[in-house]
Amino acid sequence: MHELTSKDKIKTALEKHSNMVYRICFMYLKNKEEAEDAFQDIFLKYILTDKVFECEEHEKAWLCRVSINRCKDILKSFRFKIVSIDSVPEPYYETSDEKAVLREVLKLPPKYKDAIYLHYYEGYTSAQIAKLLECSENTIYSHLSRGRQMLKERLGDNFEY
Repeated sequence: MHELTSKDKIKTALEKHSNMVYRICFMYLKNKEEAEDAFQDIFLKYILTDKVFECEEHEKAWLCRVSINRCKDILKSFRFKIVSIDSVPEPYYETSDEKAVLREVLKLPPKYKDAIYLHYYEGYTSAQIAKLLECSENTIYSHLSRGRQMLKERLGDNFEY
């Protein structure tokens, strides 16, 4: 009976959070195969963890943090090859404006990219991002403001966020 509950928990987590985890992996790694490998590592860690989550939001935050950390570890590894942003397919955006914005977000320095992505693409509040990235909420406000300013400079005055 306990095994069934465990399988249901894993199935539910995959259904609810797999898109988010894959998007984070793809955003960092810019390579489909690397993102898929990281995705598998992250959910294997999820399966093997004994962690009890307080609520669904806590579980989502844990998966987000583990995803970011795993991608950063991969980026530090000797086997990671840098892929040109131009060769990266963007499967989940349909308009050219969305693609242009995403390209520029991905080019931001990591601290700004993380804050912008988590806020605008994953819907986290500044307080939640601060907890995820282990920094102060005021730091996140600064990163969001500077990131938006960089995007506005790169995309022109017509840029709306």
